[in-house]
This record gives sequence, structure tokens and C-alpha cells, in this order.
Amino acid sequence: MTLASDLRQIAPGVFAWRPRADGVWGLANCGLITSHGDAILVDTPYTPALTDTFLDAARVAAGHTAFNRVAVTHANGDHTWGLQQLPGAEIIATRATLEHQCLEPTPQQLFTLCHDADPNQALGWYVRRHFGRFDFSDIQVLPPTTTFTGRLDLRVGSIPVELLEVGPAHTVGDLIVHLPEQRVVFAGDVVFSGDHPSHWAGPLKRISDACRRILALAPEWIVPGHGPLMTPDALRDHVAYLDDLAEQAALLHAQGLTALEAARVLLKEDRYPGLALPERLAITLGTEFHHLREDSSTPDLLALMTQAAHIARDSAAPASPAA
Repeated sequence: MTLASDLRQIAPGVFAWRPRADGVWGLANCGLITSHGDAILVDTPYTPALTDTFLDAARVAAGHTAFNRVAVTHANGDHTWGLQQLPGAEIIATRATLEHQCLEPTPQQLFTLCHDADPNQALGWYVRRHFGRFDFSDIQVLPPTTTFTGRLDLRVGSIPVELLEVGPAHTVGDLIVHLPEQRVVFAGDVVFSGDHPSHWAGPLKRISDACRRILALAPEWIVPGHGPLMTPDALRDHVAYLDDLAEQAALLHAQGLTALEAARVLLKEDRYPGLALPERLAITLGTEFHHLREDSSTPDLLALMTQAAHIARDSAAPASPAA
């Protein structure tokens, strides 16, 4: 696919790469930190071709410094499936990332789903709409080569870099990348900007606590996993959204509603206007209801996606003519 994107310098030696597309799945932000001939990347895009676009821009910004380290914020494919374009690079992630990597659909499974699922059914229609634009063929999923728990401190040239484990939150293995001197945090998918998030691990309190931990670091800029860069005030607004959603989830669960029914109630109320991909409420509420039921089983990611697909297809369907 052809992608318009920007690599923006947000502090000395610190760059954020952002695809210029909103309201779609799979187009994740990435980062570059470079100093004195050294560099580390933060995540990679979804496919080898998209990753090459990012790397071409990053090489210009870094003066063609070799990229031999990548910090992976979490295991979702849209942040990791381009790693094969960096052969031999050290891939740094939390130890828990390995657990989510086992749950994530493989590129081959997603390729099959995009091509073989019935387009007349909600899920088939939805995955074609959002994932059919990507080429998932010949992707090799690479595991981390270096894992840690808690905290890992690095240096990139003269820049100190802190990798801080904040999961389980969006997934079981999230980390954030904190640059204390540059006052920048790469938040991964703990933070979404402009869209409803889709959270697979939770509960919501852990996600909002992770956001508060970011705020406590006093950054000037937060690079979310998706969407425009954020200021601390914008992140505070996002925390308020997460807290309200957790409160509504508890109330609607206590009323005996399913997660899908609860999502439809909140959407009918237009409780969170202005956020794209509203169907993803079904995913995050499905995860939250899993915790509210004290269910220790592994959530069915495909079932959550199917519920989101039903909401999206219903909202896209033309209104029935009046009788």
C-alpha cells in the first residue's frame, strides 16, 4: 500500500514517525532515538514494505547510523511484524511480551482471514475493510532477543533511555520508553489518540494507572501508539475517558448487560463524541467484563473482534425506508 507519513523531530535526537491516516486499524506510530553515531528504534510498522518506508526516513535523520537495537512496546503485529527488515538487530521487550505473542494471530492466519472469510458476514466484511490493504504474505514473526521485567536502563550515545514495564495494560507485556532529559515518552498502545482504543488485557484501572505513571514523569510530549502526538493535558483527558468507561462498565455489568449490549448503550448515548472507531468499545468492554466476571480464562480475541465488526456493519448499513 502507498502510505503518506511524517518523521518529525520532537526533541534533540528524538523523532516520531506517524502515518498520516486516521480512523483505521494497523497504522502505528514508531520512533527513532539517535545520538553520536548510535541509535535505537521504537517499534516497527505492520509489514516489511511499511517498515522500509519508516527506515528510509529514519536513515536520513540518523545520518545512516546502523540500526542494531529496537525497543518493542508490546507484541501486537502492527508494532512488530516489520522486525525482519532489521536482520541481526537486538529486539528488546518485556518478558511478558512472549505470552501475548503466543495469543496474537499469525500473519498467515490474518492473511487467510482477509481472503477467505465470508464478506457477507460481519467479521469478513470488517477485516477486509481494515486489514485487506496490508500484505501479510512472507512475514516472519521474530521473538525478542533481550527481555526484562520492571525496568531496563540504556544509553543511546549521550541520551539516557528508560524502558519501564507497565503491563498488563493494553496487552500483558507493555512497556513505555522514557527519555528524561528530552522529556518525551513513547507510550505504545497504552495510549491511543483520536480513536477509541482496543485493549486486550486490562483491566481499565491498570491502563489508566499506566497513563498516570506517564504523567508523573512530567513529559512535554507523549507519542501514543496511534494517532497525533499528545501533550500532558491531552493525556489527562484520555485518562478521564478511561476512568469514565470503567465506571460505566461496572454499572452496566451490574445491570446484567453483555459487553456488546453495554457498548451499544454507550454509543446510543453518544457518550464519547469525536473519537473514531467507536465499534472498538465492544473489544475494550469485552475485556473489562472478563475482569468483572473474575474470569481467569484466556479471552477470545477473534470473538471480541467479531462483536466490534457487528457494531461497525450495523452503523454502516443504510437506514431502512419508512413503512
